Amino acid sequence: MKTASLRTDLQYNEDKVSIKVMMETETSKEIRILFRKGQTMKEHKAGYPITVEIHEGTITFGVEGEKMVLKTGDLISLDANVPHDLLAQEDSIVRLTLSKSDNVERVAKVVE
Repeated sequence: MKTASLRTDLQYNEDKVSIKVMMETETSKEIRILFRKGQTMKEHKAGYPITVEIHEGTITFGVEGEKMVLKTGDLISLDANVPHDLLAQEDSIVRLTLSKSDNVERVAKVVE
């Protein structure tokens, strides 16, 4: 058994999005992404399917040029290699589920 909390030890960065691996299981990596209002993740792709949960806040989520507003409690899943970007409309906590085979460093490069 493993446990983690998306709401403890919140350390926002003022200049860029904060990324932290919260848990790894046999099949996935659970990542917390902390956004300050106005922070972005530029357009990128994942080599494996992903799931994104807006744990708290509001995110404008772009998928292949289409923009949608996701709010607290919303989920979205994307197949591999689908271009997407994120823009925080307010301070937000986002949970990202990656395949165990995916690379967390790839995610970190998106915010550099």
